Amino acid sequence: MSRILDLDGSQLAALRGRALTDSVAASEGRAVVAEVWPDTAMLVGAHETGGVSNIELVAAFGADVVILNMLEKVYDGERWNLPVMGEFASLAELADFVGRPVGVNLEPGAVPDGRKATVDNARRLVDQGAALLCVTANPATGAGLADIARTSEELRGALGQDAAIWSGKMHLAGRSEPLGAAGMCAIAEAGADGVLVPLPGTVPGVTREIAAEAVRRIHSAGAIAMGTIGTSQEGSHRTLVPQLALNAKEIGVDAHHIGDAYVAGAADPEFLYDYSVAIRGRRHTWHRMGRNTRKRT
Repeated sequence: MSRILDLDGSQLAALRGRALTDSVAASEGRAVVAEVWPDTAMLVGAHETGGVSNIELVAAFGADVVILNMLEKVYDGERWNLPVMGEFASLAELADFVGRPVGVNLEPGAVPDGRKATVDNARRLVDQGAALLCVTANPATGAGLADIARTSEELRGALGQDAAIWSGKMHLAGRSEPLGAAGMCAIAEAGADGVLVPLPGTVPGVTREIAAEAVRRIHSAGAIAMGTIGTSQEGSHRTLVPQLALNAKEIGVDAHHIGDAYVAGAADPEFLYDYSVAIRGRRHTWHRMGRNTRKRT
C-alpha cells in the first residue's frame, strides 16, 4: 500500500474506500484532512470565474484529503454546482479536477435531507465517487456518540467492507455527554474504519490521557484515528499550531482534521500550512504543494 504522502494528484483523485484508509495508516500520522463549506469561496475575484474555491485553496496549502460539509447546499441529488469551480456530474469528476480524494459529511438526527446519514444517501454518494463518508454532527444538531455508532453500523451493513466510514464527534454538537475512550471505541466496534478524536486542547475535558487511551483502543479495534480541530480554533493564531500538532502526534492519531470555521467556510490557509509543517516537516509539505501541478495521464 502506497503512503498518501507519496501520491500525486491523479493517484490521489482515484483513492477511495478502504484503500484510502490503508494509505492514511501507512503514512504514520502524517495525513492532513481539510473540511470546507462547498457553497462559499474565501478568495473571489472581480468575476465569479476569477476566484479560487475553498477546495482548491486547502489543496494548495497542503491538504491530502478534502471533506465537504453541508453538501445539500451544492448537491441536488444528481449534480454538484460549486461557486467559482462550476458544475460537476459526480464527486469523481470533482476529485479529478482538484487532484484530491473528496469525502462528505453525513449526519444522524434532525438535519436537512440532503446530508442525512441514510443508506440511500450513502449509496448515492459512494456511487458518485465519494472517497469517504464522515458520519458526524454539526453544531447544535444534538446527535450523540451512540447515534453515530448506530448509524455507522447501519451504513457498514448496507455498503459492505470496501467503503471508508470515518465517524465521531469533533465537538459536543449541542449534546452534553462525555467524549471518552469507551464511546469512541464503540464507534470502531460498530464498523467504522476511522474514528474522530477531538484533539486535546479543543474540547473541554478531552485531556491527553483520555485522547491517548481512545486512540489506543481504536487501533486495537482495527480502525484508524483522525484527530480533529473542529471548535473554530482553525482560525486561531498560528502560534497555537505547535501545541495542537504535537499533542496530536503524542496521542498517536493517523490523520489530522482541520475544520471549516475560519472565514467563508474553510480553515485559515496559513494555519493549515503551519500545521502540515509541524506534523510532517517542510519536505513533505512542499512535496504535496508542489505536486498539485502534476497529473499523470
